[in-house]
Amino acid sequence: MPILSSLSVACARAFGFGLLQAGGGGPYTIIQTFTSSTTWVCPAGVTEVEYLVVAGGGAGASANGSQGGGGGAGGFRTGTAFAVVAGTSYTVTVGAGGASGALGSAGSNGNNSVFGTITSAGGGAGAIRNTAGSAGGSGGGGGDTNASTPSAGGAGNTPASSSPPDTNAVQGSNGGAGSSTNFYGAGGGGGASATGGNATVNGGNGGNGSVSTISGSSVTYAGGGGGGANAGSTPVGTAGTGGTGGGGDGAVAPSNATAGTANLGGGGGGASSALGGAGGSGIVIIKYTVTPATTVDVVQQFNADGTWTCPAGVTEVSFLVVAGGGGGGRGGGGGAGGFRTGTGHAVTAGTDYTITVGSGGAGTTSDSAAGTNGNNSVFSTITSAGGGGGGSNVGPTEYPAGSGGSGGGGSFNSRPGGAGNTPFVSPSQGNGGGNGSSGAPTYGCGGGGGANDPGENGTTSLGGDGGNGSVSDIS
Repeated sequence: MPILSSLSVACARAFGFGLLQAGGGGPYTIIQTFTSSTTWVCPAGVTEVEYLVVAGGGAGASANGSQGGGGGAGGFRTGTAFAVVAGTSYTVTVGAGGASGALGSAGSNGNNSVFGTITSAGGGAGAIRNTAGSAGGSGGGGGDTNASTPSAGGAGNTPASSSPPDTNAVQGSNGGAGSSTNFYGAGGGGGASATGGNATVNGGNGGNGSVSTISGSSVTYAGGGGGGANAGSTPVGTAGTGGTGGGGDGAVAPSNATAGTANLGGGGGGASSALGGAGGSGIVIIKYTVTPATTVDVVQQFNADGTWTCPAGVTEVSFLVVAGGGGGGRGGGGGAGGFRTGTGHAVTAGTDYTITVGSGGAGTTSDSAAGTNGNNSVFSTITSAGGGGGGSNVGPTEYPAGSGGSGGGGSFNSRPGGAGNTPFVSPSQGNGGGNGSSGAPTYGCGGGGGANDPGENGTTSLGGDGGNGSVSDIS
């Protein structure tokens, strides 16, 4: 029976999976979806992957007394048979959407998304009056004009992508031009498959995006944002609509424009005397085939939040889920993130399972605050609780240690450590923090709890040691 296993290290923000198979089997198709930046370690036996890399969309312009262009979609690059080497770490960067600017400004281009050597360019920002749209994966729409020359849309496919390795010829399209008639509409942002619409009295529509089935479903990505239009023109203008694939709609004053859709790379809509929409964030998806041989053949590692699609033929997994550790106090040590491991966790082929990788809590630099608890890590229905922050105190005022997967250590003046295994699960996910001492000269504070042992109590001469962690051989 194939078993999918997970691997995580809380303090390093690592989370992953390994495919275990007794006696061979498969092949299995693995789909990994990344919605935040991380690294991917190529599993043994894998020599090539299919990929989709979509960058963040550009923001629509926040025009003031005029009409703003729609933001261009993030670059859309997809391909097959991209060569990879087992054991090699590949950078995965998921580009954020461009931020909407203050009234009277163009906002920002989207940010690039990267897998290995494949870079998709962030979408170009939409423009304000008498200004061309910005270049990018897809170009931003040109602003309106009070001159006779229309404001050009930004260039798409900038920098130019190549085919091969991509199966699509270009990563995006040009933005549409603003109208040449005074105070009429602004251009739409370009999309992955279509140029942004040129404006008339109405704002130009955003260019449509492109379809991908890499995730197992047909999804359209990288639509451009619609251009803004003027409510005071004759005839009255209508704002452009966002392109398919997450493009935000443009707006007519006094309404703000719509943002591009997160994880689709859509451009934000342009506005008229209001705020343009922010660009939508990008996404990276890879797909590959694994044929297990005997025992442990594949390790899939997540260092950040993402989605795991259960392969055909896999019905249960072994797991290790470790949460983020707690931050240290001005005295007590931070508790370890919750440590949960097990076998035989039922999964369903074709189902998407959300993966959350808990970040570590911040340590405090003040006597008047405890360390911050770590954040939870999650796979399916398994949640490991963040570690408790270490305690602090000023004179008689206590800033108590936090409870969590493992508890934080207590500060001096006999302050107690935080409770571990909170919330309660069985088997236990961690231990309590140590207590602080009451005596001079050192006034030792408690160590944070660990997965295997409680934190030690402080003494009059020494601070308590942190509790030991637990060993896993799942990797």
